[in-house]
Amino acid sequence: MNKFKFELGEILKDVITGFAGVVMSRTEYFTGCRHYALLSRKPDKDGEIDKWQHIDEARLISTGKKVDIAPKGLIDPGGTFPNPPNC
Repeated sequence: MNKFKFELGEILKDVITGFAGVVMSRTEYFTGCRHYALLSRKPDKDGEIDKWQHIDEARLISTGKKVDIAPKGLIDPGGTFPNPPNC
């Protein structure tokens, strides 16, 4: 299995659409394609923030920014975080 180009929590931008968001998950397919699920950090025209896009790795560039995706003080994270919370 090959390494992913981008890390969880990194903020990426789609060079075609301009959509930018935080990497919340990564998927590698049997065919070798890698897709990233990006969650927007900006509200849309209706004030909604929960806008996701699943974009192929070849269309993405890094903004050079990253967010801490592990909430502080979380008692039961429900899984393994790449950046464990300070419980």
